[in-house]
Amino acid sequence: MEAKNTVKADFTELKIPVPWGHIAGKWWGSRNEQPIIALHGWLDNCGSFDNLAPLLVQKGFSLLCIDLPGHGFSSHLPKGQYYYLIFDGVHYLRRIVKRFGWREITIIGHSLGGSIAFLYAATFPKDVKKYISLDMAGPCGRLDSGRFLEYFRTSIENGLDNETTGEWPTYSKDQLLNIFLMAFDGSVNRAGCEVLLRRGIKKASNKEGYILSRDPRLKDSGLEFMPISQVLDIAPRITCEVLNIRSDAISKSYHPEYYFMILDAIEKNSRKLERHLLSGSEHYLHLMNANEIAPIIIKFLISQ
Repeated sequence: MEAKNTVKADFTELKIPVPWGHIAGKWWGSRNEQPIIALHGWLDNCGSFDNLAPLLVQKGFSLLCIDLPGHGFSSHLPKGQYYYLIFDGVHYLRRIVKRFGWREITIIGHSLGGSIAFLYAATFPKDVKKYISLDMAGPCGRLDSGRFLEYFRTSIENGLDNETTGEWPTYSKDQLLNIFLMAFDGSVNRAGCEVLLRRGIKKASNKEGYILSRDPRLKDSGLEFMPISQVLDIAPRITCEVLNIRSDAISKSYHPEYYFMILDAIEKNSRKLERHLLSGSEHYLHLMNANEIAPIIIKFLISQ
């Protein structure tokens, strides 16, 4: 697997003001046109698009890759608040769209970002022209209702028990790189981890070394995966064009058969649904196989 990309393109760092601080991001390409909005996965950051974005900019596209709140360089939520990542993500995306006055947006979402794109497209069907989902069909986990409530209860209890005003332990950059490598367990190689590390760590305050930049509360956040019945009810409300790209090593976070059921349900009323199955990294095709998926995405973006 190769995570390095020799293609270079300029980007602008930006901070979008929000009531609790700011949402950080990287705007690739021209600032004079409406960009594609890129949404990363859980515990990642917008750097996961660093290998894909330049390939799209080469073809004339503009991308706004954001750090979801609590991730990367974005502000953490205020103390005492809890992350409901999928529903929160729809709120954050809507806030950004309204701030810039954009219409008929295009979204690229990986994993959690794909679930946010799904729910946004169903909630605001007239405002989405296209969305691209990477390794995610929709917000449906592998838990049945009973196990979901058990998970939900545990995440709330852990979140309350682990509230802290202190910082995480400090590490050297090399130590954190090794932590990333172990956490990804082979799905992202060393070069890919180095990319994610750029926004994934920060200097510790009043201490030597580095800490993770993301909010510790995200580990106990509510991913609020929906029951399959609810997802299948929502999916036909999506009317835009949809591109789904997944690895043949399908994620273990949901029942594999659900993936195809959700796509079938989206296809009922969407203007178009494209499905692509690729060999490669289990969950990070856009980071590890950017050169392979870029032509598929570009062809979809320029199609009428």
